[in-house]
This record gives sequence, structure tokens and C-alpha cells, in this order.
Amino acid sequence: MPQEITVSRIGCAVHIRLDRAGKRNAITRSMYDAMTEAVVEAEADETIRAVLFSGAGEAFCAGNDLNDFVADPPTGMDSRGFRFLRAISTAEKVLIAAVHGSAVGVGTTMLLHCDLVVAARSARLSLPFVTLGLVPEAASTLLLPRAIGHLRSTELLLLGEPIDAETALRWGLVNRVVEDDKLIDVAIELLTRVGSLPPSAVRLTKQLLKDDRGGVAVRIEQEADIFADRLKAPEFQEAASAFLEKKGSRLFAVQLK
Repeated sequence: MPQEITVSRIGCAVHIRLDRAGKRNAITRSMYDAMTEAVVEAEADETIRAVLFSGAGEAFCAGNDLNDFVADPPTGMDSRGFRFLRAISTAEKVLIAAVHGSAVGVGTTMLLHCDLVVAARSARLSLPFVTLGLVPEAASTLLLPRAIGHLRSTELLLLGEPIDAETALRWGLVNRVVEDDKLIDVAIELLTRVGSLPPSAVRLTKQLLKDDRGGVAVRIEQEADIFADRLKAPEFQEAASAFLEKKGSRLFAVQLK
């Protein structure tokens, strides 16, 4: 297990913490592997009722580590990042996220596959895919409009500007907003409550709530194919180079604050 991911047990739940604080928890290929493995193992363990995602340091997740991403870009559904997305999109255990600071790119799209999301007041959600010359992933082009409507989704996905925790709550992207120092406590309280419920009823209720997983799986694959093609496009190459050279637009600077 790489040091950038910490997996621990909290009662009847697994806690997956992104632990790369120095890089604002930007996700590498090995981190995707570790998280996928943890989710798969939790799914196979009958004593586990829920999975909690959180981030160490000042941010939940700054998205993909761009250096790592450019060095070995995903080419389709067998790529590490898409294996992780498939794992969380098909998970039967309750997925809970505790979000603080920046949640960029996949740091936000993964929340669409969580069942309960607690946000700290410091949370800032952003989806700057188009700004990088890419397209969204994680079936966000399907799930986001369902959750918040077409116009708000277009604003988030095309303009890529961050929204704060209160806006995310008002739009229906998070369940509640709490003070930063209460974030993990509240998330653990939710884990405890989920763990006290009849497990079969919880599993079946989640199954009914997500009875369109076939559509989600198809959309993830469609996005993955287009995403892989976009990685070869000059638009992405230029945007990535500018970003890595610290000469990106003001928007990039805002996303990583």
C-alpha cells in the first residue's frame, strides 16, 4: 500500500484517506490502484457496512497529478483511474465522503457516486476539464444534470469555476455543511448510524436508488473513449504544458488555491 493512501478500519467501516498532503492529494496511478483495491476488498467483506473517503492536509483532492497523468495517460476503461471509477460506481456498500478545501476534477466527480457527502465550510468544488481541453468523466455528464439541472451543470462543466460549500449544499451536491474541525466527527457519526441499520435493507435501498447503473456504466465508457482521444489533442497538450510551467491562466491558479 503506497504511503499516499491510508486505509484503516473504523468500526464496521473502512476509511480511505488520501494522504499526499504536500501535493494537495493529487491522485497518481498507484493511488488509484490502492483505492480500487480497498473498495473491492470492502465490497467482499461482509462485516463492512460503509466506506469513508477523506483527504489529509489542506485539501480533499486536487484532481489527477498532472505529471503522472501526462507520463502515462489513460487509454480506456482498463486504465487505473477508470477502474477506480467503475469500482465506486458499482459499489453496494454505502460510500461517504468528507470534503474540505479544494475538490478538483475527479475530486468532485467521485462525489457523484457517494451516497452521503459532508462538506467543510472550506470546501471548494470545481470541474476544469474543458479548460484543459478535456471532457468530464465518471458519468458526470449524466449524473450532474440529474442532480442539479442542465444550466447549473453547464456552468460548472464549461466555465470550470469553483463553487463554495454553501452553494454545493443549496444545489444538492452535498448533504450538509459543517465547521472544518467537525468534519471527520460528523462523517464518523454518519458511518455509525449507517452501521446500526439493517444491512440487507440498506443494501437493497441503495440498489433501488441506483437502479440505472447500466446507464451510468455506459456513460463512463463513452466518456472514457472521448477522454482518451482528447489527451492526444493539441488543446490538452498546450494547456498541460502551460500549467506545468506555471504559466497557466488565472483559472488554474484559482483551482489550486
